[in-house]
Amino acid sequence: MNFAIFGATGQVGQVMRSIALERNLPIDELRFFASPRSAGKTLQFGSRVITVENSYEADFSGIDIALFSNGASASLELAPKVAMAGAIVVDNSSAWRMDPQVPLVVPEVNAAELAKIPKNIVANPNCTTMVCMSTINTLATNFGLLRIVGSTYQAVSGAGITGVDELANQLERGGNRLRELTFYGNCLELGDTSQFEEPIAGNVIPKAGKFVDDETVEEHKFRDEARKILSLPDLRVSMTCVRVPVFTGHSIALNIELESDFELEQVRKLIKETNGVVVTEVPTPQKAAGNDENYVGRIRRDNTVANGVSLFISGDNLRKGAALNAIQIAEALIDSGRFT
Repeated sequence: MNFAIFGATGQVGQVMRSIALERNLPIDELRFFASPRSAGKTLQFGSRVITVENSYEADFSGIDIALFSNGASASLELAPKVAMAGAIVVDNSSAWRMDPQVPLVVPEVNAAELAKIPKNIVANPNCTTMVCMSTINTLATNFGLLRIVGSTYQAVSGAGITGVDELANQLERGGNRLRELTFYGNCLELGDTSQFEEPIAGNVIPKAGKFVDDETVEEHKFRDEARKILSLPDLRVSMTCVRVPVFTGHSIALNIELESDFELEQVRKLIKETNGVVVTEVPTPQKAAGNDENYVGRIRRDNTVANGVSLFISGDNLRKGAALNAIQIAEALIDSGRFT
C-alpha cells in the first residue's frame, strides 16, 4: 500500500502522521506533500526520514490512498488531479462534503457508502459534526429522529494553529489580571484579535465561522452534513456554534426529539454500546483530548417535547474530529478488498 499525506506539516497533518504509526497502517511507501514554502523539509515517520514534496509540482502516480488536510481551496484544485492519477483521496476539508457524487463518511455510521466512489474522493465531516454523529445515529436507528437543537463549545484549534496561538498569546499577555474581566468588565488590552473578532481569553464568542446568512458556516455545516450522513434530508436542525477558550476538544449540548418513546436506561445502554463512545458522568474536553473516543454524559429526559432526550458530548477535534476518521476511512477501504 502506497500512502500520501497532503498538508503533512500542518496541525491535522501532524496528528495524521502520529495516528498512522499508532494504528500500524500497512504502509509500504509513504510520501508527504505540503505548500511550496514547506517543500524540502524532512519529517520523521518511525525509522524513516521523508522529504516533503511540493503539492503543486509533484508527480502523483503510484499513490493508492491520499489523506488530504490542506484546506478547501487547495483540495478543490489538487484532489481531482490526485484522484485522476489513480489514488482514492480522503479529504478533511469542506470542499467536497456536499457533492452528491462524493460519499461523506463516518465509518461507524455509514461505511457502506464507500462501495461507490465515483470521483475517487471521499469526504471527512466537519469536526463538530463528527463529535456526536455516532451517538445521534444510535438514537436515530433505534427510535427514529425528528429534530436536533444544539449549542457547541468549540476549541480554538478548530480554527487552526493561528487560533491556538491567539489564545496562548492573550493568556500570556493577560496573566493573572484576566480575573479583572470578571469584576470590572473588558478593561484589558489582550493583544491580537485577528483570528477571532473578540478576545477569546476569559471569554466565549457565540460565532464560529463566517456568517453566510443569519447563521454561520459552522451551523450550516452541522445541519447539511448530519442530513447527508444519516440519510435524513428533511431533518430539522437548529444549532448555535460557540468558540470557547479551550485549546483542544469540541463539546456540544444536544436536545434531541425522537420519533418513539424510550426508557432512559435503554438509551444509556445503547449509547454505552456504541463504537467509539465512552459514557461518563461529566464529559469534558480535557477528558477527550488525546483520546480516540467521544465522551457522552448528562443523559436525561427533555420534557419540553414528547420524546426528548438531552445529553452532552466532548471529543478531540484533531483526532476523531479530523485525522482519526480519515485514517479509519482508509482502513475501511483496505478491509473492503479494493486494493487486492
